[in-house]
Amino acid sequence: MAPHRPAGSPLDKAGLGVRFLGISVLAGLLVAGMALPAVGALGLTVKSSADSLGTIPDDFKTPPLSQASYIYDAKGGLIAKVFDRDRTILTKEQMAPIMRQAQVDIEDNRFFEHGAVDLKGVLRAVGKNASSGAASQGASTLTQQYVKNVNIEKAGDDPAAFQEATKKSLGRKIQELKYAIKLEQDLTKDEILTNYLNITYYDHQAYGVEAAANRYFAKSAKDLTIPEAAMLAGMVQNPSAYDPIAHPKAAQARRDTVINKLLEYKHITPQQAKDALASGLGITYKEPLNGCITAQAGMGFFCDYVRHVVKNDPVFGKTAADRQKLWSQGGLKINTTIDPDKQAAAYHAVTTKVYPTDDVSAAMTMVKPGTGEILAMAQTRQYGLDAKQNQTVLNLNVDAAMGGGNGFSPGSTFKPILAAAALESGIPISQQYPAPHDMTYPQMSTCTGTWNEKGVPVQNEATDEKGPFSMNDAMAKSVNTYFVQLEQQVGLCPMKQMINKVGIKNLANGKPVLEVPSMVLGTQEVSPLMMASVYATFGARGLHCDPIAISSLVDATNKKLSVPSANCTQAMLQSTADGVNTLLKTVTEKGTAANIKIDDGRPFAGKTGTTDNRYAAWFDGYTPDLATAVWLGGPSGNVSMRDITIGGIYRPQVYGADGPGPIWGMAMNDVLPGTPITPFQLVQIPDSTPTPDPNSSPSDAASSPSSDAAGGTATNAGGGLIGGFSFPPGTLNGGNGIGGGNGGPGGSPGTTGGTPTGKPSKPGHH
Repeated sequence: MAPHRPAGSPLDKAGLGVRFLGISVLAGLLVAGMALPAVGALGLTVKSSADSLGTIPDDFKTPPLSQASYIYDAKGGLIAKVFDRDRTILTKEQMAPIMRQAQVDIEDNRFFEHGAVDLKGVLRAVGKNASSGAASQGASTLTQQYVKNVNIEKAGDDPAAFQEATKKSLGRKIQELKYAIKLEQDLTKDEILTNYLNITYYDHQAYGVEAAANRYFAKSAKDLTIPEAAMLAGMVQNPSAYDPIAHPKAAQARRDTVINKLLEYKHITPQQAKDALASGLGITYKEPLNGCITAQAGMGFFCDYVRHVVKNDPVFGKTAADRQKLWSQGGLKINTTIDPDKQAAAYHAVTTKVYPTDDVSAAMTMVKPGTGEILAMAQTRQYGLDAKQNQTVLNLNVDAAMGGGNGFSPGSTFKPILAAAALESGIPISQQYPAPHDMTYPQMSTCTGTWNEKGVPVQNEATDEKGPFSMNDAMAKSVNTYFVQLEQQVGLCPMKQMINKVGIKNLANGKPVLEVPSMVLGTQEVSPLMMASVYATFGARGLHCDPIAISSLVDATNKKLSVPSANCTQAMLQSTADGVNTLLKTVTEKGTAANIKIDDGRPFAGKTGTTDNRYAAWFDGYTPDLATAVWLGGPSGNVSMRDITIGGIYRPQVYGADGPGPIWGMAMNDVLPGTPITPFQLVQIPDSTPTPDPNSSPSDAASSPSSDAAGGTATNAGGGLIGGFSFPPGTLNGGNGIGGGNGGPGGSPGTTGGTPTGKPSKPGHH
């Protein structure tokens, strides 16, 4: 057995020194063609060869550091700060000089004197490590540490890349040394130090000195004092070990070491050192609140919607990976369309009329007609992850692809879309139909053929609700059978095409609208944002604008990027929209919404809607200047709004007029008074036009279909639900369907169409 040699013997010390020197110096010299630059104080110079070093990636010179983005409302107020890494890039002038000096003094006091490699420091470390018998002191320069940090930053959250960037290997050391030497040729010392302070990690999700100053001292890096700068500079060596929150004693001891270094190198006076050493840590800790969860006035859901827009819209990148990179890289300043006053009014209404602890929730979206700007987006429950606190991150106002669910059946709020298709096709606004209490769905033309399933029933809710009715009366009373008869004359294809034109390209779950008879009764699921956009189209006299949330965006380099366009197009003739507005103004004056009022007496139009079993209730109302859709229902399942308490008020059953209607009224009365009143352009409604000859064939009565990309021939009415609205007690006599769901008649109440097979299936309300 070989004799045992005591630890720390001369041989051990010599061996350790040789190994350290071999790794720290010789490896660098052996890199292909590399030569060390001047090492200053030692007088050792070697002719550097830039050509032998080649080039290094640009992102080592000015690394695209991930930093925080800021989302602002339409008046410039901050909605939220969002980040993958909490970092704000600073210039040299934005950093306190003492912060820069402290970092140099504790990590590399000869930084401004040596090149990429400090040979004097290497030899000093070899001697100290040899005498101590352990590798207790390193010799990496601040530039070398910066190169290592860039590699770690580039690795991001990829574990394999992180392991590669931090593994102890000769190859990695050689590459870091090569890059460090080239950086010293391409950047000034001040530039390297500034980059280093911007990239360094300070624990508690604080990346860069600005985030660290804010996290621990609630101030900017330019305002740091001597002891504060010393503490942050000391943390860099081991952020978790010197964490002032978890290990305050270790943090203070390390801080004091830095203060003494500042004194040793004569960068502070003895009195300054004495005062700094006598002070406590002075921590004013700010928890790293990230993202939309920090938004106020219920703006968290809109903030989340903005995030989805950036990550989904091709205007921000051709591929999903490109868009994700833009978002993750951060540094964005995103100005949005949200009006803080309207948002506050919407949030107040949905949280006052409905409690977060209720079984149901309310959602409201406001859209500006003629521009598509989203002005408010609110819902009852707070944005957050704690379900026990009635929080959710499910945005009830938007489609599934944008952070929402599968939507809600809109009930009779779909009937105005058919009225628009009818008027656009030349059917007079005075058109009259028999509209019996009950009937079966008649044969109807489709874009590719005919729907002709016999025996599928549809009815009005009140037994005494029988025609004949004109279009105006039928809209005011929301008569199901009238609109089924109108749909037969119009045809399913023009109805579906009008649905698409007014902004509903697909359902909330992303699937195409089913071309089935029950679609007029609102049996297919959409979102409040969709419906606000539809009614904004009516308010803008038929001009449809896609909803937009972002008004401008600049990236981390202050470059202005393109943002999604509203793509405004005329969806229908102005005269058609004027006719629809006339019909819907009647609804608010003497129809199902007559109990909803605006305090200053300005005219408005709108439509109520409820669905089967009272799973959802709606009121979509608007002026020419503001369209607001309000939904009320169970946010995570089928909650029947019968025998229910909402907002502290017991309700035998909920209607569109007495559920979402008052929520709409509260919000609109907060934002409209004092603003200019824009009148509707209305049409005169003549005497009723007689019902078309009932002996004529459906194909004769229906409009000729045009081509439709959706294709297919419907084989059922769209499910087992009867859509529509019934009057609240004390309103006008009559009422209509109990509709909802996702399909058409053919099954029991609560069934959903989905695939048009004619067989009922279980509904999927969300």
